[in-house]
Parts: sequence; structure tokens; C-alpha cells
Amino acid sequence: MSGTRDVHTAVSEEQGAAGKSRGCCGDDCCGGSDAEVLTVAAAKKPESAAVEPGADVRAVVREKYGAIAAKGGTCCDEGTGCGCGCVTDALDSIGYTTEQMAAIPEGANLGLGCGNPLAYASARPGETVLDLGSGAGIDCFLAAREVGPTGRVIGVDMTPAMIEKARANATKGGYANVEFRLGEIEHLPVADASVDLVISNCVINLSPDKPRVFREVLRALKPGGRIVVSDLVLTRPLPPELKQRVDLLVGCVAGASLKEDYLRLMREAGFTGVEIAAESGYEVGIENLTQDRAEREAFAMVRSVKVRATRP
Repeated sequence: MSGTRDVHTAVSEEQGAAGKSRGCCGDDCCGGSDAEVLTVAAAKKPESAAVEPGADVRAVVREKYGAIAAKGGTCCDEGTGCGCGCVTDALDSIGYTTEQMAAIPEGANLGLGCGNPLAYASARPGETVLDLGSGAGIDCFLAAREVGPTGRVIGVDMTPAMIEKARANATKGGYANVEFRLGEIEHLPVADASVDLVISNCVINLSPDKPRVFREVLRALKPGGRIVVSDLVLTRPLPPELKQRVDLLVGCVAGASLKEDYLRLMREAGFTGVEIAAESGYEVGIENLTQDRAEREAFAMVRSVKVRATRP
């Protein structure tokens, strides 16, 4: 991916060193230090192609994330997506605890999240949890620990390769209370009022029909059920030329809503108690991009938020 991925992954010098020590990006892969890698990549890689007029955004996203699943998450070549890149293991920077990181099964972390929704969800034993855009299953497996053997976790993803990978991870780890279903988050393959808690990690911003996503979540939740999401939002509208960039779309920026609009859409869907539980900037690493890179302007507008709400 172009500079978009580079911004997402340059979390800090310390985390970059940690990621490198884990063998993600060696000199034979990206080459040189993390800072050098990011700067050179941003300078050399051409700007992404534009989304074709009338193109199916879901198809674009499905293709890119399918490539990530096939490669197992990587900093090189086609590595792309929310949070994807060299520092795929530095989860502490986005809110995961040391205990959680140690509990994640091998192959479940593809470096695609922008936060830890479970940190604000208060999942309880015996609850049913639904994860929107579950990827290789990282948050599903962590949720399974919290709801226990009497609980249940359902992951939904529209990418067949991700579902296949997540199911393999579940089998390998012996997660009997976790299942993965192929489906779109705009058309959730779950029954009405069947879920206690919905979580999502940097996925709803990718949807071209966010109002429908929130209505579907409301339908799936039991009365009193909660939604807790980690996502990226904008402080001001992106210029039209950036909104059409494929790399910024798949990188969770071009499709992001304005913060106020995101919260409004949840309220209009019928949620109550809509609130931002945590918010932070998402510009770390922007100094590694050359001054003329368009991504600098885009990421200056991005905020990382944890939003929660309740179905009445």
C-alpha cells in the first residue's frame, strides 16, 4: 500500500523497534530502519488509483482484505488496510493489555485494528457477543475468554478468505464457543434480538451504507443490549480527490464519517446513550511522510474514537 499504510503503522519509534524485533520487517523485506522504511516508501510509491465511478465499494474492500488474509498480514507488497503494516504485533499502542496480547492465538492478529473495543464493553459471562468485520478473529477470541463457556461469540466478515482463516484459528485454538459467519455488516446473518453485545474494530467506516449498519445492529441486539466500537472519524470533510483514493478507502480514511455525523447516525437508528468513551489523534508517524504527500492532509483530519450506545 502507499503512504496510508505507512502512517497507520508508524506508531512510535519504540513500537517500531518492537515490531522489527519480532521479524515483521527486516532489511531483506522493507529495508533499513522503520523511519527510513516509511520515508522511502512514502517517497517512492505512486499515489493510489482512484475508485472507479459506480464501482462497488464492498468489492474493492473485499479484494484488498482478501489479499491480506491470504498473506497472513504483512508490511510488504500488498499489505494494506486499517492499521496494517510492519508493527502488526504492537497492540499495546491501541489499548490491548499484556494479558490480552499473550492470549491471542497465533495467526489471529493481522494488524488491522485501530483500538480495543472490549476495553469499554464490560462483556459478562454467559453473554452473546457479535463482532462486525471479525477478520482473523482477534477480538472474537478475546471476547470468548470474557463470556466464558456459557457465553457465545459470533464473528461476521464479508471476505471468504478471512472467514476461512478465522475458522482455522478457532479450530486450532479449541474455541468451542466461537463461530464465524460469512456476511455483510449491512445484512447481518443473525436473528432479531439475539445478541447482548456488538463490537467492531475499525470496520464500520468501510461501509458505504452506515445508516443500514446501525439499523441492523439495533435489530440484532436484545433490548438493553450494547454496541461498543473502535473506529476512525474525521474532524472535517476530506477533499474530493482524497475521498476517491483506493488506498485511503481501504486504509479506513476515505470512507470515514465526520465525528458528529457518526454519532447522529447512531441516534437516528434508535440508539440511546450514544457517547464517546475515548478519543485520540491519529497522526503519529505523519512526520515520516514527505511534505508533499497528500496523506499528511488526510491524516491530520483523522480521530480515533471508542463509541458506545444502548438499544432501548
